[in-house]
Amino acid sequence: MTLPPDLSLLDSAGKDALILALFERLSDLTARLEILEADNAALRAENAALRAENALLRAENAELRKDNAELRAKLNLPPKKPDNSSTPPSRGHKGSEGEQRKPKGKPHAGAHRQLHPNPTRRYDFAASLCQHCQADVLGVEQTAVHTYERIEIPEIKPEVIRVTLLGGTCPCCNKPFKAAPPAGLEPGSPFGPNLRAFAIYLRVTHAISFERLVRLFSDLLGVEISEGALVKMLAESQEAFAKQSSRIRAELLAGTILASDETSARVGKRNWWTWVFHHGDSCCFVIHPNRSKVVVSEFLGDYRPDFWVSDRFGAQIGWAKHDHQFCLAHLIRDAKYAIDAGDTAFAPRFSRTPPARLCHRRTAAESRRRHIAQLRAQTRRRSRCVAADQAQA
Repeated sequence: MTLPPDLSLLDSAGKDALILALFERLSDLTARLEILEADNAALRAENAALRAENALLRAENAELRKDNAELRAKLNLPPKKPDNSSTPPSRGHKGSEGEQRKPKGKPHAGAHRQLHPNPTRRYDFAASLCQHCQADVLGVEQTAVHTYERIEIPEIKPEVIRVTLLGGTCPCCNKPFKAAPPAGLEPGSPFGPNLRAFAIYLRVTHAISFERLVRLFSDLLGVEISEGALVKMLAESQEAFAKQSSRIRAELLAGTILASDETSARVGKRNWWTWVFHHGDSCCFVIHPNRSKVVVSEFLGDYRPDFWVSDRFGAQIGWAKHDHQFCLAHLIRDAKYAIDAGDTAFAPRFSRTPPARLCHRRTAAESRRRHIAQLRAQTRRRSRCVAADQAQA
């Protein structure tokens, strides 16, 4: 530590010099203090920013830990398969089977193709020689021993009808006249109704592209047709199909029960939805870009069925006047998944309920009976009793 000077030894000039030196020293220290205080404030601000960033990182870390825990929990869940979810069978995993073939089942009576009731041509050939001794057997009475058929497609040639309407000049009024076209052969499109129906069938039912349809008509039928003509055929058929669709829709809306479902469909490069509304032998399909209740509302209009059958999707709920029957197949698959996931309380008991057992054991057999009228009265009574017992439980 530096000792202060003895002020008694200093004269007035020395004291003034000392005061000036001390003042300069004080100014220098004040400037340095201000710099240090500014640096300290910057460090404090940086420290606060780091603390805030640290808090955000901690929150993000906590969220990541939560997501990690959820993902780890999902790892323990069973995979969704066609038997416990709505996954289609085509997307289910199929294990590799061994090279050994399964043992052949019990032999059964032989089967053969039934002979056609109305063959195009018949040929009855009598034997002329015995295949054993070569004796002449033309005079021997012979009966049918072996009958078989040969099915062949005849050569396909298009029927091209050229119509020429003749005309001339009337000698009475001196005006040109022309013959009237016969019925069914009026001027217009050169393609007849059978060819149109065949094109629509291949395009709609078998989803054959226009380019391939052109080649198919050229190679198989010998008919040269353009893609534009095919497009025009489909466009002109819309009115006829719209009438049939309206008729089927009217039949559906005239009943008391309606079932519905929806599945995804690819339209161009976008995901659309295929809706189906059906009951009995009547069915309507609606292709729509939405999966909301708007589709059902547009199809039903003011009509509301007494009973609605569907899965538990939100857009399918709330349309029945009296009751909604959830699809047992969906419920059973959900119960199967819950059992696979470890549920031991509700799902096993549900799977053992009479409706679930009924669906498991009899769906395959009863699905072959296409109309409810074909079911035995005893089966219908037993089904109603089971459903009533389940409702009371």
